[in-house]
Amino acid sequence: MTKTINETIRIIPLGGVGEIGKAMYVVEIDEEIFIVDSGLMFPENEMLGIDIVIPDVTYLEENKARIKGIFLTHGHEDAIGSISYLLNKIQAPVYGSRLTIALAKEHLKELPAAQPVKFLEVTNKSRMNFKSTHVTFFHTTHSIPDSLGIVFHTSEGAIVHTGEFKFDQAAKGSYRPDIAKMAGLGEEGVFILMSDSTEAERPGYTTSESVVEEHLSETFHGAKGRILVSLYSSNFIRIQQVFDTAIEARRKVAVVGKTLETVFEVGKRLDYLQVDEETLISIKDIGNYEDHEVVIIVSGTQGEPIEALEKMVRKHHKDVKIKDTDTVLFTFTPSPGMEVAMFKTMNQLAKVGAKVLTASKKVHVSGHGSQEDLKMMLNLMKPKFFIPIQGEFRMLMAHSKLAQATGLEKAQIFIADKGDIVEYKGGKMRMSGRVQAGNVLIDGIGVGDVGNIVLRDRKLLSQDGIFIVTITLNRAQKKIASGPEILSRGFVYVRESEQLMEESTELAKKIVEKYVAKETFEWTNIKQEIRDTLNSYLYQKTKRRPMIIPIIMEY
Repeated sequence: MTKTINETIRIIPLGGVGEIGKAMYVVEIDEEIFIVDSGLMFPENEMLGIDIVIPDVTYLEENKARIKGIFLTHGHEDAIGSISYLLNKIQAPVYGSRLTIALAKEHLKELPAAQPVKFLEVTNKSRMNFKSTHVTFFHTTHSIPDSLGIVFHTSEGAIVHTGEFKFDQAAKGSYRPDIAKMAGLGEEGVFILMSDSTEAERPGYTTSESVVEEHLSETFHGAKGRILVSLYSSNFIRIQQVFDTAIEARRKVAVVGKTLETVFEVGKRLDYLQVDEETLISIKDIGNYEDHEVVIIVSGTQGEPIEALEKMVRKHHKDVKIKDTDTVLFTFTPSPGMEVAMFKTMNQLAKVGAKVLTASKKVHVSGHGSQEDLKMMLNLMKPKFFIPIQGEFRMLMAHSKLAQATGLEKAQIFIADKGDIVEYKGGKMRMSGRVQAGNVLIDGIGVGDVGNIVLRDRKLLSQDGIFIVTITLNRAQKKIASGPEILSRGFVYVRESEQLMEESTELAKKIVEKYVAKETFEWTNIKQEIRDTLNSYLYQKTKRRPMIIPIIMEY
């Protein structure tokens, strides 16, 4: 308990609820603001051309003077992927475990912050003191080592953010959870529990990682040719398992993918990955070995697994081409929007003759707790109030039902959307309004310059194409000097649509002649009428609505 009596406590999710990824939670204790995680999300199918999606941090920019620290739970992209964008908007120290901090620093190499950043390494024994609270940490088990739960101690009890977690009885070393510490927090009194909901719909316990080791071993010994293992770049536990099993099976391992190589080097440098140097080979050297001696770990440029495999199967990858003797292991669960791409790639792999093994063949277990794991966390913590986080709404709802099964009342559970304020004041907990929240889309080096209107245009262009009308006017003589000329791309095949083009040309010509005969006229009026008339005509003839762009010049 803290000596200070806290009057107002607010929890505001800015990302991570109603979606998978993009975690960012604001914990306000009196006048002080603390941020937990700063993640990214991979774009959904309709986000054409978008590279990544990050949270809208307008609220944090408006209140930057009150921000005391950014706390990172673990080193995955959904928790640290937008840290460099955040640090370009606000200035605050960053707290995290040794590995998490090292991975966050790698992000800042690509996009440096506007001001020097203070990084502070913490452990499960650390205590950080602030005016309104003190913060402690506990270890959790996830698919990356050094994952932490974060505890804000208030006069009402502890606010606990679990981070992403599961309970694995076979977990070793830096993957072991602090179960005793979690139980101790529960005994002292947990005020608000914020807990991971990703696998809240999955019954039972999450399968132990030791099961995966067995299946990897079987595959590695049984495969006649090369083995390609597809994974998220920051799945340390899987990378370690591949190396351990490769040594057993006397195979060499090559690592492919820009982000994966960076993460791998960090893990190796800090001793979170134990790699036998003789086992590791360069991708350039795989031709020096027999196929049955080679394992290739594959990930994409943003750390997601599909992209590199797609290139390999299409023969566009500079180092690796898929062979019909290859075995490909998909050791991940696709994030929303990635499922179609994954199944497409699997079909293409099967087409060229490669053997494909997927999650259903037990080569993947989740890094997140299933229903029994989540109930165990709820029972250990015994919270007064509960906010399910990290997951789509159906997952948050499923987690809420689990909480009720452990004895919590509906009135003690708050399911928040992005931007919702869950506030404790005057002895009461309630939803007390909203702050600005949403998606910021990153396309190339552009941050937030692609909004809904641009996406709508891209969708329109991809579906119905473009229709450009070019006209040159002689203003002095009040007549058309040349045109209208019509250019169509992605709409109709011009040679087979001559009548349509002629009639469109005639319509545009009549509109322009009507306006130039007048004493004065506005360019915008001509353009708008051309758009409206052609839009109606083309839809009537084709049932399609291309993007219509009139270009009018004069001399």
